[in-house]
Amino acid sequence: MINALYDKEITCPVCKNIFHTKKVRTSATRVEKRDTDFCTHYIGENPILYNVCVCPMCGYAALESNFGEINATGKKKIEESISRRWVQRSFGEERTVIEAIETYKLALLCSQILANKKGTLANICLRIAWLYRYLHHEKEFEFLTHAVGCFEQAFANEPLPIGNLDEVSLMYLIGELHRMIGNYEEAIEWFGKAISNPAIRGKKKIDTMTREQWKLAKDAFKNKRNQDQVG
Repeated sequence: MINALYDKEITCPVCKNIFHTKKVRTSATRVEKRDTDFCTHYIGENPILYNVCVCPMCGYAALESNFGEINATGKKKIEESISRRWVQRSFGEERTVIEAIETYKLALLCSQILANKKGTLANICLRIAWLYRYLHHEKEFEFLTHAVGCFEQAFANEPLPIGNLDEVSLMYLIGELHRMIGNYEEAIEWFGKAISNPAIRGKKKIDTMTREQWKLAKDAFKNKRNQDQVG
């Protein structure tokens, strides 16, 4: 039987160390379900656990998709802020959810040091929230809150797409994250923006999801307002 995990060779752009990190074979991924904020639950190995590369030598960490995107100034910042304090450690074997959270938090720290785009920070925070969700941990809420704040800043100030999210999908996601953390007025506003966007007509699944979650947000807002009036 073929192992679901395989080794991928990576060269660190900061210290030039060559190391290996685990990846999940595409043929081995089996989706169980997807949540309304695009979090995927898998049967068996979960590729989300392996999306961050961490150099065991210098501590530089980033999503694999932009691991090599660092200039000379950024390298110096990592060397001064991360590498000098780094105790060599490898994340190159099979990862638990807890270990995956550590890798994403390292990537978040490096992204903050490098002053990366808010869209990058948002995607990292969202995935940390998903990992906490797998553990049924209350910190999910904290990182959903960080994620939606960064996504809003990215929407306002950065070119689209943000990651793999086009304008309508991002509007929907911002609305859904607000709904999930109880910001129902903001959720209604963002769902309304998505529904009013002509591009949604070409995205049937997003259109359906937006209308369903919009109704949930409006019902929740109405219930909350009624409770506040009674209280």
